[in-house]
Amino acid sequence: MGEIRNLIIDLGGVLVDLTRNRCIEAFERLGVENVRERLANDSRHKDLFERLELGAISVECFHDDVRRLSGRPLTDGQIDDAWIAMLGGVPERKLRLLLELRERYRVVLLSNTNEIHWKWSADTYFSYRGLAASDFFERIYLSYELHMLKPDTGIFEYVLNDAGFLPAETLLIDDASANCKAAEALGMRTYAPQPREDWSRLFGG
Repeated sequence: MGEIRNLIIDLGGVLVDLTRNRCIEAFERLGVENVRERLANDSRHKDLFERLELGAISVECFHDDVRRLSGRPLTDGQIDDAWIAMLGGVPERKLRLLLELRERYRVVLLSNTNEIHWKWSADTYFSYRGLAASDFFERIYLSYELHMLKPDTGIFEYVLNDAGFLPAETLLIDDASANCKAAEALGMRTYAPQPREDWSRLFGG
């Protein structure tokens, strides 16, 4: 891929396979209503799920809000298990690809995510072969830590400036078209993979 020196890679839908229906069903079993609408693709509801990813509420507040929505004395573990049910895993081939890409490009992660999902992903997926998340990415940018969400321009500008990336030399791999459009407006190149797509072909894989 000529002229590209930097990769900004998304987490959910690009690296981690998402199982939204499994998550929705898990929350519905706990008595939480309207979960499907709250988790709808491309929705920007200012509800508890988005506030969690923005870092506007703590995990403890999230647990309490879910308990209120369900009207049941749910444990933190029950709530976390339902929320983590959205994460379907990272194929080993993608982990191997990331390690290969790090030898050829500057690779960073940029994800709209939350503390629960990230800690699970880091501990479960990126511990591959005794490694850590920092072995796969030069830098890790998480929405709940930055208090910004894609596709807001500010989060892309922050990453470019912090990493020292030139937009024209940077490829964003993100499954959301709105995120790609925002990145393109800043001069980046983009690619939006389909669910479970093997996008290694972009790099001759």
